Amino acid sequence: MTLRTVATRRDLRDFLTLTDRLHGGDPRFIPPLRAQVRAWREQGVRLCVFRRGGEVVGRTTLHEDPAFDAKLGRPTRLFGLTEFTEDAGEELLEAICAEGRASGKAAAFGPVSLLPNHSGGVITSGFEERGFIDSAWNPPYYPGVYEASGFGRRFEADTWICPVPAEDVFAFDDARIAAEDLVVHRGDRRRIGEQLPILRGMLNASFAELGYYTEISAEQLAAQTDGLAYLLDEALLLYLTKAGRPVAFVLCLPDISEFVAKMRGNLGLLQQLRLLATRSRYRRDAVLIIKGTVPGEQGRGYMRLLCRDLHDGLRQGGYHTLRSTYVERTNPGSAAQYLTMGGRPLHGYTFYGKDLA
Repeated sequence: MTLRTVATRRDLRDFLTLTDRLHGGDPRFIPPLRAQVRAWREQGVRLCVFRRGGEVVGRTTLHEDPAFDAKLGRPTRLFGLTEFTEDAGEELLEAICAEGRASGKAAAFGPVSLLPNHSGGVITSGFEERGFIDSAWNPPYYPGVYEASGFGRRFEADTWICPVPAEDVFAFDDARIAAEDLVVHRGDRRRIGEQLPILRGMLNASFAELGYYTEISAEQLAAQTDGLAYLLDEALLLYLTKAGRPVAFVLCLPDISEFVAKMRGNLGLLQQLRLLATRSRYRRDAVLIIKGTVPGEQGRGYMRLLCRDLHDGLRQGGYHTLRSTYVERTNPGSAAQYLTMGGRPLHGYTFYGKDLA
């Protein structure tokens, strides 16, 4: 079996369509957006297919990131979008490691797309539950293949699922709003370009101490949120200022996973127009993408204030369920919101790493 860089249209088609064959149209699997995959290739990320004879039995990306190397303290081969048949997985992972050694890398880490603070990961439980945008779903054999190949779990976490409460469950003393000069701001499709830098500043400050997080640049955030304005429900993007200074934020999006799966990740202009025309269908479920409070303001209850307003927006918007992207198990404070809502862990979640010495 051979690991080859995507070089032709046929290679790219084979890379993109492997999961159609591998998962057989399973609605639990949510494919990556094809436009994003093509953009990564244009940016120099190596897309690779793993062939047995002429048949593609696996795929991956190969890339690196200097900021992540600095975070881990050693040069690391990053890999992502990694999918494989059960009998080819160990050989694919060994090929990734061999390429990493040949490139002078001290470790391999993944699957990440393109970094762990973007998306990626492997689910380790909850396989019967569907995946959703910005999260992972894979068959039950994936964790065993990684671990049989010498990979260890890193940054173990859970995704969460919660009912939207019919009544307020987050208490906040409203007298503090005037006393502390607190203002809750909502998202604005027309001003999203002005609001994103505000969110980026809080995001980088809030997550800087996490072991997996590297600072997101303005360019990276713009790429990650490309098309956000047409999808945004303005009541689900909130941020809080204190005496004019941004201190906390939360971003949820309507869960369009079903639509993305139906379109097999192809969200071109025509599909975007179809989504706009039918978006009312996708206002039952929402996904909490990211939330945070800047250092120095944590523990003061500001996230409770935002969550109170967020869940009011969810109720008024007709949403019934909130899913959350992964929360590390070493960060119980972040999961407390979901417990307050009556939520539960949905998928066990992990990344994998391996020393290549």
